[in-house]
Amino acid sequence: MHGMHRDIPVKTSILASTLVATGALLASPMAARAADGTITFNGDITGQTCDINGNGTGGKDFTVTLPTVSKSTLAAAGSWAGRTPFTIALSHCSPATGNVATYFEPGASVDLTTGQLIVDGGANAATNVQLALLNGDTSQIRVGATTGGADSSGSKSVALSNGAATLNYYVQYVAHNGAATEGSVTSRVNYTIVYN
Repeated sequence: MHGMHRDIPVKTSILASTLVATGALLASPMAARAADGTITFNGDITGQTCDINGNGTGGKDFTVTLPTVSKSTLAAAGSWAGRTPFTIALSHCSPATGNVATYFEPGASVDLTTGQLIVDGGANAATNVQLALLNGDTSQIRVGATTGGADSSGSKSVALSNGAATLNYYVQYVAHNGAATEGSVTSRVNYTIVYN
């Protein structure tokens, strides 16, 4: 028993010395670093709010179902099919005037190169297809585009009238990287109402 008490303080002392030395080594590179520049971020938070009715569902989260199309309609990269309308209706906006638009946010389901939505993968999923979002006039929206602010995505603004507006959009299949294969198509995107 007596010999055990002598060994324990020695091991603790070696361990403590090792931890102190390791801590000093880890801290020293951090102290030597200097900043190369400064990034300034600007934005605005508004008190303006609206009630959102997505595609007539009465809620802000909703699903848009595209028609079933033949893979032959998406046989070449860039071909499209199944254009489907959807709306985001705003009401009870305060203040009741100004312009509003929808900013479709970047995220894991967004291809920032094409500005389109990536289809979920899986054993039964279609391949070589993405989903494109369009304004009501069928001009493309570049989902997730941020250069130059939310307006750079191409989402059109609509004027509020008596605190209400309806934002009209389309979604469509687009063949990407060749002919689309058959299978299920599911994707999603977060959105924010932008007040101009």
